[in-house]
Amino acid sequence: MWKLGQKVIVVDDKFEQNLPVGEYGYIIAYDRNPDNAFDYVVRIPKVNKNFFVPGSDLELEELLVQEEIDRIEREALIDFALATHNEALFKRIMNGDANEEEVAEGHATITKPEDFVRQINLKAWI
Repeated sequence: MWKLGQKVIVVDDKFEQNLPVGEYGYIIAYDRNPDNAFDYVVRIPKVNKNFFVPGSDLELEELLVQEEIDRIEREALIDFALATHNEALFKRIMNGDANEEEVAEGHATITKPEDFVRQINLKAWI
């Protein structure tokens, strides 16, 4: 359960009650009735209304901001790896950090920078 007054963003509208998806709001009350499908009462300042909302339709603003930061950082690292022709960094980013052992084994096959750029351009073209 989230705290009262916490800033949340509406990410879905499962019960089709015309929620303003993408807008922020503040939790103003909990709905503790076990027979009710709604978990929170949320105040959306832009539309000047209160809505009964299930918890699955809401997401914390901090979490969404952190996900966006991670996505932008990953894209910037990919751009940097392509601009500097850093094949090891590119493979580590694309395969994830968990596959570092496979990347270390991949260093046995050394390719020329021109071949690496040609492979990337070919994959980008497809």
